[in-house]
Amino acid sequence: MKKLIVLLSIVLLLVTGCSIKKLDSSDFEENMELLLSEKVKTSNVQFEGYKYYVPEGLKFVNKEDYNAILMDRFNNKYYVYFDVISYFHRVDNTYKIKQDAYYSKVINYNNKDGYLEITEYGSKYFIVFVYNYTKIEALVNKNGLVNVVNNMCYILRSVKFNDKVLESLVGDNVLSYAEESFTLFDTTPTHDNSLEVESGNLPGYKEAKDQEVIDLDEE
Repeated sequence: MKKLIVLLSIVLLLVTGCSIKKLDSSDFEENMELLLSEKVKTSNVQFEGYKYYVPEGLKFVNKEDYNAILMDRFNNKYYVYFDVISYFHRVDNTYKIKQDAYYSKVINYNNKDGYLEITEYGSKYFIVFVYNYTKIEALVNKNGLVNVVNNMCYILRSVKFNDKVLESLVGDNVLSYAEESFTLFDTTPTHDNSLEVESGNLPGYKEAKDQEVIDLDEE
């Protein structure tokens, strides 16, 4: 029996690899480097032109076109926006590090780039995470920073765009855009599809059409 257990352990190690590491419960930056440096192909949500993975514990509050609102078990909401136009035109990330932010860093892993910016708003922290032409925002308590950033990493690293589908949508003018708007997200959080920050207040995201929380298994 002991030999069987040892053999199974060796097989498991060979299958999963030697780089198994446990996520840090207090350091989101270390976790971010670990998660985003891994190459993954897993997805469980698919839309026209893109697909991605939503980790266990997150549920949809609303989904439409290139926007989604997710919620975790601590009632933190994640506002997600997929910038397919910037992806299609391969717009460069021009983010500049902000010295006055709680955390501000330009990110580049596996030929995908973006940035993570965290700003203090009263007793909460406003997270803006842009990576792989996808943007996620959330307003959380300090003790939720690590878990929320981890979840964002799981989503952002999994986003995969379908070039053929997007080429067809752009070519058929299904996606409307202005040429001068080819920027990878406004670095000030005032985008129509994102949380708005005004005088330190966060009025929230546009009203969801379906207020009922939708489980992934129901998709």
